[in-house]
Amino acid sequence: MGGPEPSIVEKGPDEAFFTLSDNIVLEELFKDIQDVKSGAKPSLSDDRPSLKLLDNMSDTKHPDFQPTIFSTWDYNLADLDNKTINSIRSAILRNYITWARTVVRHDTDVIFLSHILMYFFTSVPSALYLFFGKFTYLHGIIHLLVTVWYSGGFTLMMHNHIHNNGVLAKPYAAFDWTFPYILEPLMGHTWDSYYYHHVKAHHVEGNGPDDLSTTIRYQRDSLWCFLQYEARFLLLCWFDLPKYFISKRKYNLAFRVTCTEQSSYAALYLLAKWQFKPALFVFLLPFTIMRIGLMIGNWGQHALVDDVEPDSDFRSSITLIDVPSNRFCFNDGYHTSHHLNPLRHWRDHPHAFLKAKDRYSKEGALVFHNIDYLEITFRLLTKNYMHLAKQLVPIGDQIGMSQAELAEMLRRKTRRFSDEEIRAKFGKK
Repeated sequence: MGGPEPSIVEKGPDEAFFTLSDNIVLEELFKDIQDVKSGAKPSLSDDRPSLKLLDNMSDTKHPDFQPTIFSTWDYNLADLDNKTINSIRSAILRNYITWARTVVRHDTDVIFLSHILMYFFTSVPSALYLFFGKFTYLHGIIHLLVTVWYSGGFTLMMHNHIHNNGVLAKPYAAFDWTFPYILEPLMGHTWDSYYYHHVKAHHVEGNGPDDLSTTIRYQRDSLWCFLQYEARFLLLCWFDLPKYFISKRKYNLAFRVTCTEQSSYAALYLLAKWQFKPALFVFLLPFTIMRIGLMIGNWGQHALVDDVEPDSDFRSSITLIDVPSNRFCFNDGYHTSHHLNPLRHWRDHPHAFLKAKDRYSKEGALVFHNIDYLEITFRLLTKNYMHLAKQLVPIGDQIGMSQAELAEMLRRKTRRFSDEEIRAKFGKK
């Protein structure tokens, strides 16, 4: 048998299809590790090259400005603007980008329009054909698989939508308000429930004891506890969410979420009664998969909670520098940064993280690379702490720890909080 897997301190970051921003962040963090190991201090100046480069990429007036157009393809905007490059593809992209920047709210966010068009030109016609054309199981299965593939990007696009009251420019406000009601059921969401649960409950409570998706009452490396957590959300969200708002005396929100949730269930029932087979693949299975996936992801985001300061955003959430979260899901990996400022634009998270890296280090925050929330959950439930330690990017005092010590530190952060500890830590009666 071989020895333990080497940690990032020994071999450097994994090779992966990281975004340019993630590569910049990882390069600086790895340089910090080498500096600390050699006795030097990490650079903290506000004018360091990494921050300037990230700034320039989002500055529409700078030559290095790069809007995000697609998630699977990186390019240099200057190359497309170069008139000497005479290709049909370049011409089409130049015209698309120019037009799209007038449609989206922020010039960086052309990718949101790309996604909306993709869903309306693929998912919507496919769903209509399954209901009004000739249904086949092969088409239904392919439609379901594509929906599952789309669901992460769509959900995190909606994540930006619900936090910022839309993603399109003012002239398109009517469509910006309308399109979620068309696409949400196709992607497994009920109408507006993501907004009410995530914005009006989760971010208000911050994984505290009143948060409907809190993890602190569960042993977070226990499969049995996770199944209880998952089952409660899957089966009782329709009841728990209005009940929560009533307990907070937010009766208007309780009424609204009851109306939208129950109308969604009524629509699913009527569609299934009308044509069960297409309804199964277009609506029912995506709904079930989405509800399961949301809690797998939230478990990964908030499973590692500090036992001293569990109410700290730095110590109750994590940062992931990985491909699924950041390339395909709009920097969702920067979850601590998002909790620190829920209104922060998704392109600004890498810059905000690097600028505040000293605070992250002093707070004992956790940063991982090349692992997503789903795998975090899987590794926790299989108690594979050595693999999690291997993917950890040590910062601050963590840099001097061995892989075994990092693994044990992570294990301690999954312990269930007792009622007495919750009362002491959160001031709950």
